[in-house]
Amino acid sequence: MRKYALFALVASIFSLDRLTKALVVKNLAVFDSVRVTSFLSIVHSRNLGGVFGFLNQHQYAKYIFTFLPLAIVAIIIYFIVTSPVFVRAFSLALILAGALGNIYDRIVFGNVIDFLDFYYGTYHWYAFNVADVSICCGIGLWLYVELFGSKRETDS
Repeated sequence: MRKYALFALVASIFSLDRLTKALVVKNLAVFDSVRVTSFLSIVHSRNLGGVFGFLNQHQYAKYIFTFLPLAIVAIIIYFIVTSPVFVRAFSLALILAGALGNIYDRIVFGNVIDFLDFYYGTYHWYAFNVADVSICCGIGLWLYVELFGSKRETDS
């Protein structure tokens, strides 16, 4: 039964993602930035493509990265509900929360709002957002569970 509580986690991460993106949109013009530390800036960036700007300039990127994730979301929800391993369901909930945050942006804005800009000198990592962090943590945990987790562990 506690697996269904994971949907509260999904809602919380989705809400945090929406809140942070709304603050960026409200307070920064596109491509403006605010330096936070010597290695982090908050920047208002828009991503038309997929992860790390993949297919950013492709004419069908908006459709590919909206409809494909919607299908994946349905599959993830099914596996969250049916997984006998709580940690696996937890990792999938993190992925789901991030996917929903980015899908929302694609549907409403036609692109994803990114704002976390880490860098060292002139070397910048791609800008990302709370949804991206949730997806990456979820994938990392899911890989760990699949590779090293006990197959006998079940929800109690």
